[in-house]
Amino acid sequence: MSTQFKVNANGVELLGEEAGSGVPVLLLHGLTASRRYVVMGSRALERSGHRVIMYDARAHGHSSPAPTPDAYTYDLLADDALAVLDDRDVDRAVLAGASMGAHTLLNLALRHPDRVAALVVITPAYSGNSVQEAARLERWDRLARGLRLGGVDGFLEAYGEPTGASPDFVRTLLTVTRQRLSQHDNPEALADALHALPRSAPFGKLSDLATISVPATVVASGDAADPEHPEALGLAYAQEIPGAQLVRDPPGRSPIAWQGSQLSQIIAAAAADSGLG
Repeated sequence: MSTQFKVNANGVELLGEEAGSGVPVLLLHGLTASRRYVVMGSRALERSGHRVIMYDARAHGHSSPAPTPDAYTYDLLADDALAVLDDRDVDRAVLAGASMGAHTLLNLALRHPDRVAALVVITPAYSGNSVQEAARLERWDRLARGLRLGGVDGFLEAYGEPTGASPDFVRTLLTVTRQRLSQHDNPEALADALHALPRSAPFGKLSDLATISVPATVVASGDAADPEHPEALGLAYAQEIPGAQLVRDPPGRSPIAWQGSQLSQIIAAAAADSGLG
């Protein structure tokens, strides 16, 4: 049984839920996703003795838009996460996040290390290289325009079909993308987020991650299945974060990051190392 909650903070209303008891785990989803798309609806964490807290980021799912179209930055997203922890009366938590969620939790960990007990960084995409990040803006803007002008169909047209993956996997990817894009109450605001957030840096250089001092796990997906989140970048994150464990996909298998039960086991292992139990 989950408990629904609303948090009003930083000019937005954040909708979320929590379930279970034990070590607190905060789940943070990716850009254009919503709260169920971290562990893909799996309930394994709460069933194994964890207090699972998740919410829709600003402009995502059932949460409200930001007060202005440019109010989508990683500092603000991390402040939102802190507001949720405060509302739930959680001093320190295990943070697990995918893509945008991974970058958000790292921003939070670097700015507020006292609130973090362990990290699970799932498929990061931010390179820490300003030239590389600027080169990716045209694609993000194309996706934002597609969503704004054509809704889900416009986004998928702008997204295109990934290359290098099997036809079955491509069909699955496009189906899941369509499903998650249909979950948002405010697609116009989501388009604002698609435009604004890639212009925000969660931190400076990858070397900044060397200051993290809590147990950390990095989940990196293979490029054939998930080229938007380069496997080499996941390896680089694991090398920069002191003592980080690296989890990679078995050859020829679907990404672990897409398998809620396996990912939940990884998060549970991080929670066991957090010292909160």
